[in-house]
Amino acid sequence: MIYVTQLVYLNEGQEQAFHQFEDVVIPLIETYNGTLLLRLRPTPETYVSGSLELPYEVHFVSFPTQADLDAFKRDKTREGVLHLKDASVSRVVQVQGIN
Repeated sequence: MIYVTQLVYLNEGQEQAFHQFEDVVIPLIETYNGTLLLRLRPTPETYVSGSLELPYEVHFVSFPTQADLDAFKRDKTREGVLHLKDASVSRVVQVQGIN
């Protein structure tokens, strides 16, 4: 099992473009045998401590194999909306692990 955790940081004022990107891409995860395990928007009230800036969203996703994850990344529909991600996301901190 492949696990991917992403801390997603947005460009100021680009939430709508990011939501449009997610509306298309999140349903595709299941197409490639993946599971969205957790998607949350942390708030200053829930932030306890750390040296990282508070992200806009945190995603925790699993795929049975690296091939499934790679196929998801190459999906043509996903590629068609990457411009929305490029416009809205300033950076992503990604951690990938296997079990």
